[in-house]
Amino acid sequence: MEDRGLIIRGWAPQVLILDHEAIGAFVTHCGWNSTLEGITAGKPLITWPVFAEQFYNEKLVTDVLRTGVGVGVKEWVRVRGDHVKSEAVEKAITRIMVGEEAEEKRSRANKLGEMARKAVEEGGSSWSDFNALIEELRSYRP
Repeated sequence: MEDRGLIIRGWAPQVLILDHEAIGAFVTHCGWNSTLEGITAGKPLITWPVFAEQFYNEKLVTDVLRTGVGVGVKEWVRVRGDHVKSEAVEKAITRIMVGEEAEEKRSRANKLGEMARKAVEEGGSSWSDFNALIEELRSYRP
């Protein structure tokens, strides 16, 4: 496998990996941090929620933003032990990587990534809101 890949042992720098041009999509459990990292990187997402709010995050990505495809998990693993078949994973990967639907999702994901990056730049909405919060908290100092 020389010159074909990289094995990372220990903690992986997920944000740096997602920003790499070779990454075509991101398989995520739909935790909020990973979801935001995938969106900010401008990658389409393959969603595989496990429990809690992850199912709501999946709906945001697949139904509202339309930048992702689910593998078909319907219930909390803890409750039912929902198992995903390899065919469902293969189908989700194919849908997100090949064809017109994939191109549309990739385009939307890329645009959302640009918007997210602009929001945290100086003058962006997140940057401004964060600074407004800091100023408000300062106003409460004795």
